[in-house]
Amino acid sequence: MPHRLTAARSLTRRLAFGALLAGFASLGPVKAAEPVRIGLVTALSGQSAKSGEAISRGIGLAIEEINRNGGVLGRPLELVARDDEANPSKGVLAARELIQRAGVVALIGGLDTPVSMAIVPIANQMKVPFVGPWAAGTGITRNGAADNYVFRVSAVDALVDEAIVAYAVKTYGAKKPGAILVNNAWGESNQQGLVAALKAAGLPSAGIEKYEANDIDMVPQLSRLREAGADALFLVGNVGPSAQVVKSLDRMGWTVPVISHWGPAGGRFDELAGPSAARVHFVQTFTFAGNDSPKAKAVLDALKAKYPAIKSMADVTPAVGIANAYDATHLIALAIQAAGATEGPKVRDGFYKIPAYAGLIKTYEAPFAPDRHDALKPDDYIFASFRNGEIVAVSK
Repeated sequence: MPHRLTAARSLTRRLAFGALLAGFASLGPVKAAEPVRIGLVTALSGQSAKSGEAISRGIGLAIEEINRNGGVLGRPLELVARDDEANPSKGVLAARELIQRAGVVALIGGLDTPVSMAIVPIANQMKVPFVGPWAAGTGITRNGAADNYVFRVSAVDALVDEAIVAYAVKTYGAKKPGAILVNNAWGESNQQGLVAALKAAGLPSAGIEKYEANDIDMVPQLSRLREAGADALFLVGNVGPSAQVVKSLDRMGWTVPVISHWGPAGGRFDELAGPSAARVHFVQTFTFAGNDSPKAKAVLDALKAKYPAIKSMADVTPAVGIANAYDATHLIALAIQAAGATEGPKVRDGFYKIPAYAGLIKTYEAPFAPDRHDALKPDDYIFASFRNGEIVAVSK
């Protein structure tokens, strides 16, 4: 009996040890299947909610494609999103929470330059890549950090300002343009850019006026610009204020050409501004309307399949939010794959190792380098306007 009991105990121990080994062995696949999380901080409510939705949709579609093709490093990508309500303080809190608690390996930034500028030092200090698909403030990527973790797949104010000055001259023969800008970090960024661009073009300025984001009457500022002889207006502002500028021009009976940064594209500008919205020409990086590329068609079809609410081109406005975020997400995945790891410094360096990517906006060739953190260039910009609820290109 004792011999049989000892044998039984020995067998039990062997089985238990075998089960333990099997348990450890199973940790490999379980751990490998854990998602790689990327965070999104953007305005998902308020006047710019439509733009935040576009960014979310672009990311969602890209993640679905990436996961269908095996994910990154054998793991699925997962998005964790937070609403910053266009508030820098809330954006900072959201970024910290996503990095420290949710464990994201990269952040995608949202719409507003002031919010993004507030997140930049956090990304650099915590060594987590931060990729912008919208906010255009020059200082976001050109932030002066010796160890820079901020990238962008979007427009850049300094380059946009050069583009809108050239467009005003070429399209309208402008000789003395003026500007009306929102009084915040975004407006300041563009004031610097416009002053430099006008100087480079050898053009005098009729002046630069500012407004507060909640102003509803810009007639005083616009009157000063008209009296100064402005023959074209540069506009920088988000949807609501841009619409108020157009309404103020209507009240004045002033039909001056308006060339804008892309703020009007971020929501219901055509509804808010009325019929005169159509004469505002603004910068874009992408439009589905009139785009016959196979990639654009495939992505649009996929968007309609994934999001049944999309019925027409008007439902994918603003397309830049979708396109920039879609390409940015694929580039993040390629950076992680190139890094062979998810640690921040390795992923940051992974961006420099991306050889090429056939994206929605364009085919990117070595899109990033240590001294070049913006993937888009001025020749990637187009000018567009609203037509029957859709954003339609008016010039390349």
